[in-house]
Amino acid sequence: MGLDQTAYTKDKNGDQVEIQYWRKHNALDGWMEALWRIKGNDGQWNCEELELNAHDIEQLEAVVANDALPETHGFFYGGDSRFSEYQKEATLEFIKEANKLLAKGEKVFYSCWW
Repeated sequence: MGLDQTAYTKDKNGDQVEIQYWRKHNALDGWMEALWRIKGNDGQWNCEELELNAHDIEQLEAVVANDALPETHGFFYGGDSRFSEYQKEATLEFIKEANKLLAKGEKVFYSCWW
């Protein structure tokens, strides 16, 4: 068990098409949960879907580039991932791909489960 995270788009049938998968990148998940709550959601965050727009991706890029993701803890979250170069590079790759997809008019989503 552990924190599994996926960013994806959807095909014409509504099926998920993976953009990026992360394992135990708790700092990213903390940022995404905060965004989900800012967008007016409450309750249990686990397995919820968060649609990301161009502004969200722009904000994420600034936070990741400045190593400013929040410290985030959870029972299945593993060690602090804020300063993992591997996770940072994976997230920056996701940001590049998300920007391309959004520019083409596609929707981008994030979800996690633990």
